[in-house]
Amino acid sequence: MWRHSCSHLRSAVFLSRPPWLPVFLLCTASLLSTKFKCTQGMQVTSTGPQTIQKAEGESVTLGCSYTPSPSDTGELDIEWSVVSPDTTQKDQMLLSYTSGTKYIHGNHALAKGLSFAARDPSMGDASLFISLLSPAQSATYQCKVKKSPGVDTRKVSLVVMVKPSAPKCWVEGGELVGEAVSLHCKSARGSAPLTYMWRRESARPIPVPATQNSVIGELKISNHSESFAGIYLCEVNNAVGAERCRISLKANKPPNRAAVIVGTIVGSLLLIFILLVFTGLLYWKLSNIRRYDNEFSNEIREDVPPPESRPVSRHTSRSASRLPQVTYCQVGGTEVSSFNGGRTHTPSSNGRGHTPVKSTAAEYDCRYGYAV
Repeated sequence: MWRHSCSHLRSAVFLSRPPWLPVFLLCTASLLSTKFKCTQGMQVTSTGPQTIQKAEGESVTLGCSYTPSPSDTGELDIEWSVVSPDTTQKDQMLLSYTSGTKYIHGNHALAKGLSFAARDPSMGDASLFISLLSPAQSATYQCKVKKSPGVDTRKVSLVVMVKPSAPKCWVEGGELVGEAVSLHCKSARGSAPLTYMWRRESARPIPVPATQNSVIGELKISNHSESFAGIYLCEVNNAVGAERCRISLKANKPPNRAAVIVGTIVGSLLLIFILLVFTGLLYWKLSNIRRYDNEFSNEIREDVPPPESRPVSRHTSRSASRLPQVTYCQVGGTEVSSFNGGRTHTPSSNGRGHTPVKSTAAEYDCRYGYAV
């Protein structure tokens, strides 16, 4: 009953609504929106990319142009900071502009090479210039422009990448026809993701049976043939640069297996023969040395001299030194001589008819020497 009466009341109000009410409401909404647009405050007008990729060592400008509102009468304040990936941590202030003065905050690696792109940031350009980029400066940067009561911000993500270094190309496999061969390409330095691509230097395409892996830089040929021979180029690239290397792939015919077997047998026999000759020469040389040693020892035994005589003892030599020397004296008008060593001295006649006296030599005793 109550619900039925309410529905009748709504129908009566709707039917009694004047036709000009919707037009009035539409105009009022339009005027209000126009008023809000006119009173809108500070606006950052830069429309560049939100993510910028640059190579290491290059420079970059992060745009932050702004337009203040006539109602913004406060002091201009510009701030550049690094947004922390952890929402519980505060952002790192890098650069600011207040009251006509520029300030550099902190002494960390992110603040290296930072400056405002414009000489006077108060003229509507608060862009940030970074020179000599390094991978450590990869971060999300925020520009905040404030002039009370207006304030606006803009975020730009900067990714500093390393260009790929010149890759190294090499071949794995014997490059023999009918066997598996693979070409490899590897760059030692460069920011991921790195993409490898093999192609022939000539206009001819790579034959269909070959497959390549763009992630690891491998070109695999399961059944090598002369159609694969030629010069190949490998190009590695990422978002900021590219490098390449080249290599020559040959198609060598496999050797004759029968000739290989025969050559192996002949080589083995020749090696055995050389070993036998070397062993025989060594045995002959050792035999000659042994025979020469025996003959030399026999000659030494035949040529041994007899043992030397017994040396005279010190006592004997001392006794011998005490032997009397030959002296002459007058004995009854006759000169008598003494003897040394068994020799006889005959005194000369004095012309008076005396006969010489003969003395016998003193005998030598091996134990006591000469008799006194």
